[in-house]
Amino acid sequence: MELRERARAWLAQDPDPGTRAELAALLEAGDDAELADRFGTRLEFGTAGLRGRLGAGPNRMNRVTVMRAAAGVARWLGPGRTVVIGYDARHNSEVFARDTAAVLGGAGCTALLLPRALPTPVLAHAVRDLGADAGVMVTASHNPPQDNGYKVYVGGRDADGGSQIVPPMDTAISAAIDLVGPIDTLPLGGEPVVLGEEVVERYLAAVTALALGPDRDVAVSYTPLHGVGAGTLLAAFERAGFPAPSVVAEQAEPDPDFPTVAFPNPEEPGAMDLALAAGGRDGSDLVLANDPDADRLAVAVPGHGLLTGDEVGGLLAEHVLRHTSGDGRIVASTIVSAGLLPKIAAAHGVRHVETLTGFKWLVRAGGAAGRNVFSYEEALGYCIGGDGGRPVADKDGISAALAVAALAAGARREGRTLVDLLDDQAHRYGLHATRQLSVRVADLSRIGAVMRRLRAEPPAAFGELAVDSVEDFAGGLRELPPTDALRFHLRGPVEARVTLRPSGTEPKLKSYLEVVLPAGSDVAAARRSAAGYLDDLRAAVSDVIAAD
Repeated sequence: MELRERARAWLAQDPDPGTRAELAALLEAGDDAELADRFGTRLEFGTAGLRGRLGAGPNRMNRVTVMRAAAGVARWLGPGRTVVIGYDARHNSEVFARDTAAVLGGAGCTALLLPRALPTPVLAHAVRDLGADAGVMVTASHNPPQDNGYKVYVGGRDADGGSQIVPPMDTAISAAIDLVGPIDTLPLGGEPVVLGEEVVERYLAAVTALALGPDRDVAVSYTPLHGVGAGTLLAAFERAGFPAPSVVAEQAEPDPDFPTVAFPNPEEPGAMDLALAAGGRDGSDLVLANDPDADRLAVAVPGHGLLTGDEVGGLLAEHVLRHTSGDGRIVASTIVSAGLLPKIAAAHGVRHVETLTGFKWLVRAGGAAGRNVFSYEEALGYCIGGDGGRPVADKDGISAALAVAALAAGARREGRTLVDLLDDQAHRYGLHATRQLSVRVADLSRIGAVMRRLRAEPPAAFGELAVDSVEDFAGGLRELPPTDALRFHLRGPVEARVTLRPSGTEPKLKSYLEVVLPAGSDVAAARRSAAGYLDDLRAAVSDVIAAD
């Protein structure tokens, strides 16, 4: 009865006829299990904002949830502030963006709406470029089609302007959301200020001003995976002087149903099949893919396949360091990234900083003590900077695509490919081979149980590799904020490590595997050997996780 009363109260304030009809049908059918799922809990607002399935109820993304979030952001900011709002092409994204603008306007804030569905990095750039007090991006990034999300960015014109919020900002906004009453009592503003195309032009000018190197002759096949990246990426390539990429026709236009992929994430098996096939047919040097909101970049070489985020991160790091100069340069990676970047930093005489996962931490690496010219995370996110600063204080799949294209063009001029450049790095720093293992669960309590068991009784070995030491990041190592993650350093025939952490956005326990071995005279043979070790390590980690 209590759940039904909550549902009826929700129904009374819901401005969306679609979700009202959906909820009325559940009440009429007496579907208590579904009501419990929707009203027994709610989406929690965190540093990644909100993300979840579309539908009626506080445990879903809908107009009520979004308007409450907007009211919380408005209360957190206070009246008289300016907020830039962006949105992607998912179901209801523009509706949620306009609802956010109306609530902010009614609370005495100035709402500036991007002119159309655009990549997340355009929003992040606009927040700092316009000197706004905050930003909101309506996107679920690479989540399934039935999801949507809501991210908040901090304002200001300093180096962190346009970066994602960090604690305790999230808890302050969450507390403010808790104080919001029924949304039908919220005062609403009029039509928002819709920004013109100059906001996109200023972003393009900023990313194409990066020092990419002189080479431009490269053939690229590209897919936006039915997202919003194509127009902005093609404009950036033209402005930077690259040949126009060949776009995968079946995936060129935004489509919130993502009809050609099972999962709109370029890391997922099969997601890049059409792009790889097109690259092979076209004789391309390079295959690139953005995720649906274009803040991530996947890179493949025809005949070789998809490069890992760690491989691209290593290549881009050296490219950026070759095209920047001066003291105080910093490069950053996360606790789940490969151990390659610290070696690259040492070779170039710059400082490496390790952070927790997420670009909210990466872009703040080093604080005011230096210039963060490059940061990356293995999940295909890269932030490119230069001597004049970084255009976006967040991951950016457009500027990363420009840098990768310039790097591939330079290799092509010498009759080489990105794979040859990876071989060069393997000779210099050792071969760092990485792989992921994700265990999706229906019951989130299982993840907590596994992490508690591994802390209480750490395994002595993973297969033939003995556990040499364990780092528990829950205690806040090396001045990092505490987080639920464990890293096992392994010894045996090869150097290896395993890092485990719960996903911050999905019901998964994620494992990050790395083996390091000398490249020797035959890098291809070393890669085959590393793949074998990773297969064995993956099986061993699966066994350890499944021991419950």
